[in-house]
Amino acid sequence: MRKVISLFFLLAIPFILPAQQVEALSLNEGWEFSQMNKNQWYTAEVPGSVQRDLVRHNVLPDPFYGINEEKIQWVEDENWDFKKTFTITADQLKYDDAQLFFEGLDTHADVFLNGARILHSENMFIGYKIPVKQLLKEGENHLYLRFYSPVQLMMPARATFGYDYPAGNDHREEKLSIYNRKAPYHFGWDWGIRIAQMGIWKPVSLNFYNGARIEDYYVKQASVTAQSAKIDNQIEIHSAANAPVQAVITVAYSLRDDAGKPVSKNITLQPGKNMISIPLEVDQPKRWMPVNWGEQHLYDFTVKVLSGNREIAEKTVRTGLRSVRLVQESDGHGKSFYFEVNDIPIFAKGSNYIPGEIFTSQQDAGFYDRLFDNITATNMNFIRVWGGGIYENEEFYRQADERGILVWQDFIFGCVPYPSDDAFLTNVKKEVTYNIRRLRNHASLAFWCGNNEIEEGLNHWGWQKEYPDEVMEAWFKGYDKTFRELIPGLVSELDSTRSYIHGSPYDSNWGNPGKFAASDAHDWGLWHGRMPFEAMADRLPRFASEFGFQSFPEMKTIRTFAEEKDFDISSDVMKTHQKSGIGNEVIKQYMDMYFHTPTNFEDFIYIGLVMQGNGMEESVEAMRRGRPYCMGALYWQINDDWPVVSWSSIDYYNNWKAQHYRMRDVLAPLALGVESKDGKIHYYTMSDYLQDHNNLRLTVQVIDFSTGKRKEFTERVDAKANDSRIVKTFNIADLVNETEKAYTVIHAFLSDNKGNVISSKDHFFFWPNKLELPQTEVKTSVQYRDGEYRVTLSSKKLAKDVFVEIPIQGARFSDNFIDLLPGEKRTIIITSPELRAVDKTSITVKHIRETY
Repeated sequence: MRKVISLFFLLAIPFILPAQQVEALSLNEGWEFSQMNKNQWYTAEVPGSVQRDLVRHNVLPDPFYGINEEKIQWVEDENWDFKKTFTITADQLKYDDAQLFFEGLDTHADVFLNGARILHSENMFIGYKIPVKQLLKEGENHLYLRFYSPVQLMMPARATFGYDYPAGNDHREEKLSIYNRKAPYHFGWDWGIRIAQMGIWKPVSLNFYNGARIEDYYVKQASVTAQSAKIDNQIEIHSAANAPVQAVITVAYSLRDDAGKPVSKNITLQPGKNMISIPLEVDQPKRWMPVNWGEQHLYDFTVKVLSGNREIAEKTVRTGLRSVRLVQESDGHGKSFYFEVNDIPIFAKGSNYIPGEIFTSQQDAGFYDRLFDNITATNMNFIRVWGGGIYENEEFYRQADERGILVWQDFIFGCVPYPSDDAFLTNVKKEVTYNIRRLRNHASLAFWCGNNEIEEGLNHWGWQKEYPDEVMEAWFKGYDKTFRELIPGLVSELDSTRSYIHGSPYDSNWGNPGKFAASDAHDWGLWHGRMPFEAMADRLPRFASEFGFQSFPEMKTIRTFAEEKDFDISSDVMKTHQKSGIGNEVIKQYMDMYFHTPTNFEDFIYIGLVMQGNGMEESVEAMRRGRPYCMGALYWQINDDWPVVSWSSIDYYNNWKAQHYRMRDVLAPLALGVESKDGKIHYYTMSDYLQDHNNLRLTVQVIDFSTGKRKEFTERVDAKANDSRIVKTFNIADLVNETEKAYTVIHAFLSDNKGNVISSKDHFFFWPNKLELPQTEVKTSVQYRDGEYRVTLSSKKLAKDVFVEIPIQGARFSDNFIDLLPGEKRTIIITSPELRAVDKTSITVKHIRETY
């Protein structure tokens, strides 16, 4: 397992306003925990979880290794207690108010302070602020939390419902995840280990105030154009005074060192809650733009509360000024589904994101740096926060703001009906309200989506055959109550500047592609439908919000959880790390379609990586070529939360699979696309830039696998801004005859006036099992430096899908899984702080022809 690291960026940081009006005390240290009634106390890391700490104390084995998953399941059936003592000074007790803030409790817990029960928690996704001034005392104070088993606590709900919900991703006989407002993926998924955790998963702080505090500050962007941004500053202030207080509220804004004119308002603060609205207009705003469209300008808006010439409260919000909306309009094909940013249509390039750790609190600042480095390195502009995980930590959205990445945000419901009784929906209402208010100031947040695949399941997954009509009818009615009434009403009330849809897919199913013309689509014809990769080009949706194909991680990751004796796809260990019931069977079926059967396990792993990468590239490119009909490609999925066989393009240890390299190339801001159809080859420019790129050179070479270049054509072409279009067409017969197709590649590249290659594209007429690949040796030479190895590759003949391996987790390669053309030399740069020149760490090279 990875080293457990505290969430330092989430810790409550002490701060003081003028005249000592505010003080914050972090309560993350010094916790202990024990199984209820056992009185065996262990130190606890906060943020954290019971299971994470039990692994740390070696009470539980590494859950990722072998089949250890089954050895840790007993923990979820027990209750667990946490306790802490902290000290309060006489000066702290003089503050007007004190508030205890639990940013996240997972999930069902009673909280006691100095003998009083102050909170009953039943929602992982809510932060709880509790006034505690009257309970505090000078000297030692005592906190005690009892966490209840999310399984045993909900057994009566299951018993009284009379049926198990169709929660296939809940990896236990009793399906109890749906009764919990807790991260669904903790209960397992078709890529996920089950660790149904309990504990304090976000920071804890005690906050002291004098006078007043600003509970919430919403910089509502009523309208944003190039000429003007009209802002409604919505401020919630809590006054700790016992009588009305005269105050002045001032709102100021600045962009770096450029400050605008502040606005002020005289008000009377009533005891308790006060809601204030202050309009403000920014002339000629510098608008926040997505990556590659311009700069990510972020303004600081600051509200201050002054009373008696004394500042009593202050809060700053950083946000970008922009407009973003989902466009769904009838057209000649059906109905559009695309996003506009600052009134410009954007092709959404990106992926679906799941939480990056099963132990959620391990997602530290370094995790988010790596995640967004990987997102931007792959030329994405969109990321979908999927509905089976969590509402992400603040750092996620801050990074998205700063890097120009738009966020599709699901509410956390996925793949199964949920209860819709009044008590459950009251809990949901609190959750939705809390997270809308928490996230709505982020410029990157583009969109709210009610859930993942629930209506599709109700209509198409065969539940009607398993459940009585009255149960199905209740589920349909409950769906409408939650996703067509409650949540959209809250979005309209709290964040009316953003679009909302009830669920994804919006109105389609992969088994009925006729519906693709008017909706986003989760097209699982590839994989679940076992359709060939090339068929995806003939069934484009208006917006592809899910589609994907599995692979194993590379061997160095497999070796972290398996031994040599386990290197068989049917071994117990491999089955434990393959959560899709059809997974290994489907991988093998596709491999038999496209490749020569590998002769050993390691070759099977390598071929699977190549197949996933090249097949997904074919699908994504078809979608990108298909704009403006198709305006989005968010593949499933970018990441893993443990070492596993999955649809990810990056494995758990931050190793890029072939798919991630291929996504980087096909999603480039200006990429070359190719389509072979009806005896012709069409070359496309696919551009996301907002400016035309003219007078580019397109070079097309006909290359024999063994003897090299036979023909070359050059053409001047223009790449139109924010558009995909054909710029050159060849008759295939003018390039090769039928026999030559088996041993010829059409190599094309786009270059600028200085000869710099912008994008390149190799077109093979067949998959490898129908190609006459030559036997060849890839020669290597290595320059060793601390932190960097430079590997130069060459081959006299074509070496297809050359894979360079090094036994260091998370090492970054400038390129990999490359086609090395006859006589070509390519240098791949490998970087990692673990690389040392003196070690000369071993490097291995593999290509397709060596596997048969």
